[in-house]
Amino acid sequence: MSDRPEWWEPLLERVSGARRDDFTRLPVPDEGGRPSAVLILLADQDGAGPDVLLLQRAADMRNHAGQPAFPGGAADPGDADAPATALREAAEEVGLDAASVEVMAQLPQLWIPVSRFVVTPVLAWWRAPHPVAPMQPGEVARVERVPVAELVDPANRVWVRHPSGWIGPAFRVRSMLVWGFTAAILSVLLELGDWAVPWEDAPQLDFPIAGDRPVP
Repeated sequence: MSDRPEWWEPLLERVSGARRDDFTRLPVPDEGGRPSAVLILLADQDGAGPDVLLLQRAADMRNHAGQPAFPGGAADPGDADAPATALREAAEEVGLDAASVEVMAQLPQLWIPVSRFVVTPVLAWWRAPHPVAPMQPGEVARVERVPVAELVDPANRVWVRHPSGWIGPAFRVRSMLVWGFTAAILSVLLELGDWAVPWEDAPQLDFPIAGDRPVP
């Protein structure tokens, strides 16, 4: 019998039928994208519900400076598949022990035009959580286990608005503003897991004219 908590079952059932259109309107190009993967790692807080592992990029990185994200990155030639990429990257970035993780599902491939990555989100169960921390301080500033209860709290939800007209979901949690690709995936997963509560009237934050981060 599986040791997974009960909250996994509705999520897995709905994820199995998820389509790319549920996460993005951007099609994956036929060629030219770089294969990559991210790890959506869910653990149980001693029966208090799930949390998800997020990291925050270093503030002086060339790309995505200071941005919260899932562990992950580009595939290496030696990676057998997307889960192997996601687990390897998580080990390199935060010291995750792959033996403590059970891969549950792969979400549809998603396209990130700005980096030209074709990303496979890998959903996994952290069966035996252990301490994690930044392994590459030049790339990772901090690591947080963020409870789903904090993510769904309407007080922590906002919209971000880009000068181009694009508007997307975001979260204010643990002194971080989670937005962009990571927030979009989280927002959908909260719905699929039947955790989300109404929040559509949340305030909007504007991107600055220069730079790539929203004004807090």
